[in-house]
Amino acid sequence: MGAVTDRLAQFGSNAVPGLITLLLVFVGLVPLGIPQSALVVPPLALMAVYYWGIYRPDLLPGIAAFAIGLFYDVLSGGALGFYAFIFLVVRAVMASQRRFFLGKPFLVEWWCFMLVASVAFLTGWVLASLYVGAFVKPGPLAIQALLTITLYPVLTWFMIRLRHAISRI
Repeated sequence: MGAVTDRLAQFGSNAVPGLITLLLVFVGLVPLGIPQSALVVPPLALMAVYYWGIYRPDLLPGIAAFAIGLFYDVLSGGALGFYAFIFLVVRAVMASQRRFFLGKPFLVEWWCFMLVASVAFLTGWVLASLYVGAFVKPGPLAIQALLTITLYPVLTWFMIRLRHAISRI
């Protein structure tokens, strides 16, 4: 019975990155009851995809990042495939650069997140403008980007603890 329990514990710990990322999709889409707040709420799942792409890409494979992004698109009512594409690209880029990040100070990771998030939001702004056929006001998107970048250390603190906890299982 011990081997079965060990395998279940391992399966559960291996599922943590995907489940946490999925949970962050839901948390990020909870209505706040504030008018227009949906325009500036940060995509929390983007932070998780970035983080797990660096530290445990084996536990958040590309297909999972894509599926979570697609789920985010459906729930948010956004352009179908947008976050699926963004999450897939972010995960792939971070996984390919993980050797660079390992052993580096957190500020390097955060600075790179600022760059990655900025590119993701700029891409979103360009695609939104093309989609509606007019210049979309960048104000709400800029606020969303700043909130996302600002909250990254807080969410990372939580994910670091999770990563250490699952590595002990």
